[in-house]
Amino acid sequence: MNLEFIVGELKLDVRCGEDKLGRKVRGGYVGDLLSDVIGNSSEGDIWVTRQAHQNIVAVASLKDHTGIILVNGSEPDSDTLEKAIKEEIPIMVSELPGFEVVGKIYKLMHT
Repeated sequence: MNLEFIVGELKLDVRCGEDKLGRKVRGGYVGDLLSDVIGNSSEGDIWVTRQAHQNIVAVASLKDHTGIILVNGSEPDSDTLEKAIKEEIPIMVSELPGFEVVGKIYKLMHT
């Protein structure tokens, strides 16, 4: 499954990285504590978080995540978007809470 499919099914708004939506999603991780995400997420994961600051891009790049979904209506600021574009990390946003986003992605990946 790729990011483009998830974006379409969940009706996510893409804030940057439209040209990277063909990337394959291998799994997912949800968390707001950066050290937890660094320690427990995996390469190819899509990361679901409500954090929207620049450091999320550094973590996603370090872990080679497929992309980041911001939930609860969180919006990245211009510095975060600039860094994400430079690091080639797609950022998508949803008004839904993290629990619902993760549940929908899990269902898509396991049906």
